[in-house]
Amino acid sequence: MTNLNPEIRAGILVEALPYIQEYAGKIIVVKYGGNAMINEELKQAVIRDIVLLNLVGVRVVLVHGGGPEISELLKKTGKESKFVKGLRYTDEEVMDAVQMVLCGKVNKNLVGLLDKAGGKGVGLSGMDGGLFQAVRLTDPDGTDYGYVGDIVKVNEKIVLDLLEKGYIPVVSSVAAGLDDDTNYNINADTAAEKLAVALRAKKLILLTDVRGLMRDPKDDSTLIPKLKVSEVPALIREGVITGGMIPKVDCCVEAVRQGVERANIQDGRVPHSILIELLSQDGVGTMFC
Repeated sequence: MTNLNPEIRAGILVEALPYIQEYAGKIIVVKYGGNAMINEELKQAVIRDIVLLNLVGVRVVLVHGGGPEISELLKKTGKESKFVKGLRYTDEEVMDAVQMVLCGKVNKNLVGLLDKAGGKGVGLSGMDGGLFQAVRLTDPDGTDYGYVGDIVKVNEKIVLDLLEKGYIPVVSSVAAGLDDDTNYNINADTAAEKLAVALRAKKLILLTDVRGLMRDPKDDSTLIPKLKVSEVPALIREGVITGGMIPKVDCCVEAVRQGVERANIQDGRVPHSILIELLSQDGVGTMFC
């Protein structure tokens, strides 16, 4: 933007004004993962986007996973990562690694980056203050996921209190057991969706490594920019929504059905995609409404 003449720069800022007014005071939940979490340049862009939004009055909550870092730690200990239906099989040893990586390394790193960029980040584990309470995830077919949890209760008050004081909550996707001392590994998309619903967020954004939902995954021109939740079942039957995209779409659909105004699946590999989506008329990815 520094290479643009003053008139163009002013025009860009003026274009953002109505969107800033629309989102000021509202809650946005961002699920952070994929390449945007590994590539340092993309990571800095995400952090700056969040700090800027916070400074203009948007209340942002960052929910993160840390799959690559967990796999790396397990590899160092000689343990192979195992996935069942797209979810990491989590035994006791893996759960220890999950907590070390998510609640320690990744969470603290993100909080530090937010602080350095001028924000006020506060790290939270889903186990803190009973934020996420879960039971063991089960399937009708008896699939065993180990200590992978299904969130059944959210105590959003701790997050709301931080937002009211101007902080940026950074939440790791783990949960405490509802009725016992077991801790659970939670899919980060699901954690973000559950929290967005509990917070009555205006928008849920899932950062991914794809442009959004496309009719033909090999053809970027087939991106579906906007989709009503009522249209989703037909697209699943037609095979447009398949594989790993199904649970992400399910999260967006469930969020909208439970009161979140809009939900987005968008490409975290695009620098500043959060700002482009929220503060411009262009938007990115696929919006569910």
